[in-house]
Amino acid sequence: MTPDSSRPTQPDRIARLEELAGDLWWSWHLEARAVFRRLDYALWRATAHNPLRMLRLIAREKLDAAAADPAFLEIYDRAIAALDAARGAHNTWWANTVPQLRGQTIAYFSAEFALHQSLPIYAGGLGVLAGDHCKEASDLGVPLVGVGFMYPQGYFHQHISADGWQEESYERLSWEDAPIERALTPEGQPCITAVPIGDRSVLVEVWRVRLGRVTLYLLDTNLDENAPWDRELSARLYGGDRETRIQQEIILGIGGVRALKALGIEPGVFHLNEGHAGFVVLQRIRDLIEDGSSFDDALAEIRKTTMFTTHTPVPAGHDAFAFSLVEKHLAGAWGTLGEHRDRFLQLGAYDNGSGMQFNMTALAIRSAGSTNAVSELHGEVTRAMFAPMWPDVPEAERPVSFVTNGVHVPTWIAPDVGDLFTKYLGAGWIDRHDDPSMWDGVLAIPDEELWTVRQGLRRYLFAFIRERARQRWVEERVGIPRVVAAGTLLDPDVLTLGFARRFTGYKRPELVFHDPDRLARILNAAGRPVQIIFAGKSHPADDVGKHHLQRVYKRALDPQFGGRIAFVDDYDLHVAHFLVQGCDVWLNNPRKPLEASGTSGMKAAINGVPHLSIGDGWWAEGFTGANGWVIDGHAPADNPDAVDAADADALYRLLEEDVVPAFYDRDRANVPHRWMATVKEAIRTVSPRFSARRMVKEYAQRMYSPALERNIKSEV
Repeated sequence: MTPDSSRPTQPDRIARLEELAGDLWWSWHLEARAVFRRLDYALWRATAHNPLRMLRLIAREKLDAAAADPAFLEIYDRAIAALDAARGAHNTWWANTVPQLRGQTIAYFSAEFALHQSLPIYAGGLGVLAGDHCKEASDLGVPLVGVGFMYPQGYFHQHISADGWQEESYERLSWEDAPIERALTPEGQPCITAVPIGDRSVLVEVWRVRLGRVTLYLLDTNLDENAPWDRELSARLYGGDRETRIQQEIILGIGGVRALKALGIEPGVFHLNEGHAGFVVLQRIRDLIEDGSSFDDALAEIRKTTMFTTHTPVPAGHDAFAFSLVEKHLAGAWGTLGEHRDRFLQLGAYDNGSGMQFNMTALAIRSAGSTNAVSELHGEVTRAMFAPMWPDVPEAERPVSFVTNGVHVPTWIAPDVGDLFTKYLGAGWIDRHDDPSMWDGVLAIPDEELWTVRQGLRRYLFAFIRERARQRWVEERVGIPRVVAAGTLLDPDVLTLGFARRFTGYKRPELVFHDPDRLARILNAAGRPVQIIFAGKSHPADDVGKHHLQRVYKRALDPQFGGRIAFVDDYDLHVAHFLVQGCDVWLNNPRKPLEASGTSGMKAAINGVPHLSIGDGWWAEGFTGANGWVIDGHAPADNPDAVDAADADALYRLLEEDVVPAFYDRDRANVPHRWMATVKEAIRTVSPRFSARRMVKEYAQRMYSPALERNIKSEV
């Protein structure tokens, strides 16, 4: 939200509307969303739930009418009071649990944050996890500040050609419609800091995003004073070549630490969310040496106050650079650390099979006091993957723990499901949603009531899909095949599987098509049909992923499948809400053990959408035998083709023998009681255990609090 934004002034009685719209806290609170829905529902939908854009476009007459409407004012007053309470630091879980840590701050660095579709600075799961982490920290009162990139062009928009090929387009962020504002120094000036890259200095401006009690600071190099190529460094998420990537990571790490210092923020703990932020360590060691510490003492201090979360078991997901490239771009960054340059470079030295390089994950592991994976199985994989770092240490003793990911329940729960929980679990269920015993109350919800809600959510999904296809047809003049592939032939009363995630080889998006004839029989079974909705983007440089996507799109046009396959393009947070809430089953079939955790299945399960998945990532912990299904062909892992064939057969058998019969076995009132038992178990078992509340509390109790306690003692 920039100072020069142009929006009509609000009437005095509702003068805080823009303030409410500018704090993304509104996005996960029903009372706040209700303000904008009631203000102008048609405009709310037309702006894709972006209240700042709404307020720029809304007619003054609408605002005047709202200011004179007692019913609207009652909703507005409740939302404003809740916003004020949500910004307070007293009587929070954190304040009540560790009152001795008042005044401490945790800095959370991430290359992407998924907060809302109006701020497209995310690509996928890493960003969604970071966004959910920040939202939950706000709810719990954990004193966290986020540090990331502004990305004025964000991530790409996906368009599908007539032949099914992904096409990428970028559009500049509409600053006046984004929930951002310039960050100010303690002196009240715009925060701009300089970052040394190679033999030059790049200026970085800092922007602020409000999330209730949490603030996110975003770094932007698009300043007139910078050279044109430097202005582009923060333009796009994961854009450019290796040179661009390392420069971006220097800006995130070194620039992020410098920005916090310029803002007057002195974190007691630094949390690095993936290796992209590893250069935080360089700047912090340099600062400590300038203050008189030796290299060894500085590194020891860094380790006491740094934690690192790794997110991928795929070797290509760990950024590594040639030493010559690192030295080239860090040439101006050493300062007093210069005489220890070789020792610093050794912190990142690692050979992952491509020769010795500077590996950002290795740097983070060696520099952090604690390293964690994002599921129990991922912890095992990480300890094995980086075994050369601890050649004499038994695998079980290698210093990599795990904190299984979770999802922010208030963000992802469907309002209709939430209303049902309020009715049967109590009005305060959202404040107790990490309590497993509370969720036993789900078993008391009448099957017919929950089934009615589930049917309604499926119909919302299909209304959304059809409206989206109509817009593509009318506004973009796409051909009829594109309209068909988008899902217009789907039936809102048919068992619907959802597959929505990044399209890449290890996620095996085409596994379900392994035996097309058998799949066609399942999809077109008389009286018991099935349909599948696909969505997701492939990385612009992932040609294998793009070919998978193109072939899936072609399947959506194949008459053999009877119009029961669809591909929904341009997958983002807005689309994700409809899919995780409206499908009946969430399909996930990665090549084990390459799924670190996954969170989309958690979002689906809390809404009553059971998981049908390989036993990888979080599902290896989450499956109970009654809350979904595990796909396991029991083939030897060293033969990928045999694994694919066996897993496909296992998937088909689960559909034929378990999933489809349970869904269509109905009583006289058309209620599938066996199905509803699985739905309830999915909700009951996943909601508390795989919530961001449990996750953030675990980070706070196991890592944040002990590190802050040690930091305070060392200062005394």
